[in-house]
Amino acid sequence: MGVTALSYIFLFLLSIKNVLREGKLIKTESLEDIAISERTFPVSIIVPAYNEVVGVVSTVRSLLALNYPQYEIIVVDDGSKDDTLAKLIEELKLEQVDLAIRKHMDTQPIRATFKSSIYSLVTVVSKANGGKADALNCGINVSKYPYFCAIDGDSILENDALLKVMKPVIDSEGKTIAVGGSVRVANGTTISRSKVETIDLPKNPLVILQIVEYFRAFLIGRLGFTKINQLLIISGAFGLFHKTTVIRSGGYKVATVGEDMELIVRLHRMIKEESLDLQLKYIPDPVCWTEAPDSLKVLKSQRVRWQRGLAETLFAHKKMFLNPKYGLIGFIAFPYFFMVELLGAVVEILGFFIIVGGLLFGFLDTYVIGIILLVTILYGSFISSLSILLEELTMFKYPKVRHLISLFFWALTESFWYRPLIVIWRLEGLLKSFRHKEAEWGKMERKGISSDNR
Repeated sequence: MGVTALSYIFLFLLSIKNVLREGKLIKTESLEDIAISERTFPVSIIVPAYNEVVGVVSTVRSLLALNYPQYEIIVVDDGSKDDTLAKLIEELKLEQVDLAIRKHMDTQPIRATFKSSIYSLVTVVSKANGGKADALNCGINVSKYPYFCAIDGDSILENDALLKVMKPVIDSEGKTIAVGGSVRVANGTTISRSKVETIDLPKNPLVILQIVEYFRAFLIGRLGFTKINQLLIISGAFGLFHKTTVIRSGGYKVATVGEDMELIVRLHRMIKEESLDLQLKYIPDPVCWTEAPDSLKVLKSQRVRWQRGLAETLFAHKKMFLNPKYGLIGFIAFPYFFMVELLGAVVEILGFFIIVGGLLFGFLDTYVIGIILLVTILYGSFISSLSILLEELTMFKYPKVRHLISLFFWALTESFWYRPLIVIWRLEGLLKSFRHKEAEWGKMERKGISSDNR
């Protein structure tokens, strides 16, 4: 617990220093310059989709409205069992075509390729089911531009998100090979014509606490680690990559449920082993909105999967742990994710049994236990408050006073019900990682985040 506390405080100090120095990391007034710059490379946007009939068309429409000079949209239908492909064909007026495809990575067979007769930017690929990583690799094979942006099939990008996420690449003169943006919970927002119109908090406490959790993960964790070039994860929901470098590293690993983190760790490993002057970054300003689970069943499935992916990635690259060859990655980021994110759940469960045992057998008095519980609650509330503060300093997405009151109130309750559930599910995910089950798509019951579908 003490290591976790110190880690978050350290990461917060790194994050707040970055925020105070740069204000909003990407200035609105510079976006016009980025849009007309010769160094603003064309981008292939890859949308892997499996049973996404509810939201995939809205996602494509939001991408068509992006403010970016040159890009293409590639939707990869990974053998969906619902009407995802039929919906795409109907709404986008798809016509079957033959495409010349470079086979950089082996994937499951492609069944058919389509082009939209009304949107020249849109290509749809229908393939045999192989999982999300396989679908992304297929999209890379089909893509024609030097950078690709991977987003989920239920996500909505803000209009200027692609320009903002490209800015670190331009500023570094191509040395930044991967950039992650922020992922925000869309539940409760009003989305019309595939654009975010108004932002509001949902009424479901389960979703509100996920919002606070996302603040911690992105604005403290990832912003802190990117400050020292230690970023080990870019969300699969929204990330920009240099295509040639990803292909050189082998593409997405199919035999894992954590393909997004595994790729980032492997890129870091390649950079260190080959002494490359390259970097990976996270910036908070470009935002991707996505639907969050609103039931315990779906949230459990998601978190078990995330923890299993984390475990598989860390074990696959265990050579990096405390290895001087990998510099600070091996001594800071890797130990943090191993001790805090992976084994933290085990430590918390053991702590619970020690407290219960102490009460039952009398080797801990109630006063000591009360102090421990009070410190735990205050610490959790303090970290949550810091993350909400960073949100206000960087994004200002929830400007109303009632939004802040609701966020702070539910953050105070986190230690009593939400966190214990997450800890149990993380432990279950860790145990499942030892079973070596075949990687498959994470199942989530989509309700749709756009009014286009209502």
